[in-house]
Order: sequence, then C-alpha cells, then structure tokens
Amino acid sequence: MKVERWTRTSRVFTGGLAVSVVILAAVPLIFDPDVVQKLTTLLILVLLAAMWNALAGYGGLLSVGQQAFIGMGAYATVFFANLGVPPYAAMLVATVVAGAISVPISLFALRLRAAQFAIGMWVIAEVASIVVRLDQNLGAGTGISLIQLNQYEPNFRQAYTFWLALGFAVIFLAALFLLLRSPLGVSLQAIRDDEDAARSIGVRVASRKRLLFVLAAFGCSAAGVLVVANTLFIEPGSVFSVQWSAYMIFMVLVGGLGTFEGPILGAILLFAIQATFTQGGPWYLVGLGATAAVFALALPRGLWGTVEERLGLRLMPVGYRVVGAKREETDG
Repeated sequence: MKVERWTRTSRVFTGGLAVSVVILAAVPLIFDPDVVQKLTTLLILVLLAAMWNALAGYGGLLSVGQQAFIGMGAYATVFFANLGVPPYAAMLVATVVAGAISVPISLFALRLRAAQFAIGMWVIAEVASIVVRLDQNLGAGTGISLIQLNQYEPNFRQAYTFWLALGFAVIFLAALFLLLRSPLGVSLQAIRDDEDAARSIGVRVASRKRLLFVLAAFGCSAAGVLVVANTLFIEPGSVFSVQWSAYMIFMVLVGGLGTFEGPILGAILLFAIQATFTQGGPWYLVGLGATAAVFALALPRGLWGTVEERLGLRLMPVGYRVVGAKREETDG
C-alpha cells in the first residue's frame, strides 16, 4: 500500500486548467463586451463560492455575513477613486484595505460558535451598511457610481475588469489549493470535524481559524471590487444584501460542501439559472431555495461530492488517497 496525491487524472485536469486560464485571457479579444461582462459575473460567482466553501467546508465556519466584505471592497474602491487614485489601482488598494479590516473583526467574530457566528457576521454586515448610509460622500442610501471608469472606452474597461477578475480568481483559488495541501489544511479540517478534539492534540485552533477567516474576507473583498467595476453603480441595499450569502450557500450546497471542485460547479449552475430565469421575479429566489433544499435532502454531499463518493474521482489533489502498489522485482 502507498499514499499518493497526484493521479494521472488530476495531472491531466490541472494541466487542462492551466490551458483554460490562458484561453480565457483571450476572451476580451474575441467576444463583444456583453459576453465579457457576463463571464466576469461568472468569475465573481466562482470566487465567492470558493471563499464561502473555504470557511464552511474546510473550517466549519457557517457565515451569513460575508456580504460585509463585498460591500466594504466595493465602497472602498469608490472612496479611493474619489481621492484621486487611478481606478484600477484603487481596486487593488480597496481589496487590501477591506480584507485587512477582517483582522480586528476576527477578534470578535471568532469568539462566537455555530449559529452565534452566523448571526454575528450578519450583524456586522448590517452595521457596515448603516455606516455607509450615514456617509454623504459615499452617496448615503441612494448609491454612487464609479464615474472614474468612464475615462476608459467601454471595450477596454470591460476587458481590464475581466482580466482583473480572472487574476483574482486564479490567485485566490491557487492560495486555497496550496493552503489545503499544506499541514495547515489538514489541521483546518480537523477543527471542522471536532474543534475540541483538534485542540486536545495541539492544533492552534484560534490562529488557524483566523487565517481562514482573513483569506475568505480578502476573497470576498476582491469580489466586491469586481462588482462595482462590472456594474459601475452600487447602493447599500444591494451590495450589503444577505442575498449574496444566499447565493454562496446555494452554490456550495449544490456543488458540494468541502470539495474543491464542487463550488466551481455550483457557480456555473447558478450562473446558468440566473441567465435563464432572472425574469421570474420573486419566484426565481423561491426556486433557488427549493433547489437548495432538494439537494440538501436528496444529495447531501452535492453534485461533486456525490461523484467523489460513488466514483472516487478527484480532479484537484488537495487530499490523500491510499492505493495498492505493485510489487517491484529487481535482478539479484
């Protein structure tokens, strides 16, 4: 018997994934801005799904308040752009600043457990929304536009935004992949399964959870930056909406909680549903909730989780597998 990570399938898939990133980089050069904008939206969904799965699927931190960092990233972009920082530089600065705010927030939030943590994060998001509504320089409750992006031609603006979204998605997915393959990743999953037991064997629970919390906050802040760049207009009621958490939960539950590939699959599914049924009004959201409930009951491990369970197929080698090794004979 031997323990291995990489398989022939995972090597082929990882290589294909790298080629796909290169092909995606050429999208703005081939397709019109409308298609590029839609694909940017898809990348935002992938980023959000991966970050919520990192929290809940690998750290056991069920949050319904990650929209706090989405809103902070979006409004920080407008704030720095209004100070005269070039728009795309403002997006990078906003990602760092909004993500860094998660460090002091974690000192409070991570003291909470289970449902308390989930509700506590929602309260933090609501407080952030109220703070923005009180600031007239950020449009108060009526919203504000990122008018500085008008200096770019629409085609170029959409291309730059897409490339930024692709870069963020690659960076954060790669960071999560490397984290999960490290000893830290193993300890995080031990914390998720039984926090007290993990602590009893010497795992530094608080620091591990804080690392995951901050990583997810940076990823959601990056998504918020992309939202304002992709839509050019934000207002507190939408960018701080709990609906973002509903989307994240849907993507992860349907795709497969605690799997690397599942949230990406869930993001693609949600994107397809949005493109097809968004004209359904409130019934569209009811349909999302019903679909998530059906998957939770019928396929509790989600689409990809079920594939892994039944077929043993793993495309991204974030874990270990034990296989039988053939006896090797050598000449005496």
